Amino acid sequence: MNARTKLLAQRAVQVLTDPQPHVPSPCLSVCVMDPQTEVCAGCWRSLEEIGAWSRMSDEAKRWVWQRIQQRLTGMGEPG
Repeated sequence: MNARTKLLAQRAVQVLTDPQPHVPSPCLSVCVMDPQTEVCAGCWRSLEEIGAWSRMSDEAKRWVWQRIQQRLTGMGEPG
């Protein structure tokens, strides 16, 4: 796990354990889609999740963070 992925994993734990009123974006400004996993190599979101982020409720955003956490533990690193 590289430093960027470790940071994302730490942020996921923080977001999922701290019920903040405004859920932060997982974007790390590394916008490269991996053709095999179909998730961004920076934030581990799908194109659909990235595109819908600004319209999502905080509950839906937390669900995306849960999916990111699952991807981090269940898949190899994208890119």
